[in-house]
Order: sequence, then C-alpha cells, then structure tokens
Amino acid sequence: MSAHGTEDPETPWLDETEQAVWRQYISVMRLLPDRLNAGLGRGHGLTLIDYEVLARLSEAPLRRLRMTELAEGALLSKSRLSHQISRMEKEGLVRREPCETDGRGFFAVLTDEGWEKLLTAVPSHVRDVRESFVEPLTREQLVALGDALGAIAKGLESGRE
Repeated sequence: MSAHGTEDPETPWLDETEQAVWRQYISVMRLLPDRLNAGLGRGHGLTLIDYEVLARLSEAPLRRLRMTELAEGALLSKSRLSHQISRMEKEGLVRREPCETDGRGFFAVLTDEGWEKLLTAVPSHVRDVRESFVEPLTREQLVALGDALGAIAKGLESGRE
C-alpha cells in the first residue's frame, strides 16, 4: 500500500519484513556516523571523514595519494575532497603536492602532524567501532552482514559506471 493509502500495481512495495529491515538500516546509517563522529570530535578534534582521509593516506606508499584516487576511495566528490583537504591543510594534517608527471594533478600527502593525530585517535576510534558495530553481533551475524553489505555495494558500484 502506498503512503497515500492507494494501491499501485506497478510499484513493487516493500513487504512488512523488507520495510522493517529498511527502517532499521536507515536508523543505523544515521546513528552510527553520529556516534563515531562524536567520539572522534570529543577526543581528537576530528570528523569521521577526517579520519578516513588520514587512514587512507597512512596506508598509501609514501603516505600520499593522487587526489582523484583519494576521492574515489573515500567516496567523495572531487569538489568535496578539495574542500576537505583545504581545511585539513589549514590544520597542518595534510599538504598538497603537484604531480610530477601531470601538471594539473595533485597529491594529498599526510604530514607528520597528521600521522601523529591519526595514531592518537586510532585506539579510541577502534574501541568505538568495536563497541557500536562489532560487539552487538555474533561472529555469524557479522559475516552475514559483511556478505549482505558486499552484495549491496556491488550493485551500487555497477550503477556508478
């Protein structure tokens, strides 16, 4: 049944179970980032996006990535990443370096200050992730959730091309 109380045979309405799971997902999707942002902000002056950028740079060779590669990996638009990097540059966490082989391209580079900030944030962030995301689930539920999220991500990624 539609929100307006009329039947529409062409709309594949969600059944009761599908609707309940969808609404649970929406709640988690909103509450979890808020919880993780609060922990990072309160303890370290970081946002979840800051943390994601710092973590991705920390894992890259020479602690640097092409801006386009970082945007794709962090699922940010190039414009959004550019604003993010500008703010993080002002805080001394990252810097931009021109690409030697492409005059238009830039690298985002993790600074020593950014590295130290990340190292300080990791233990409490991992505890928050474990407490709010991992521990409420059994191992079997966690694996099933990973499989389910992987299937959803695969479908979404194929739609991006």
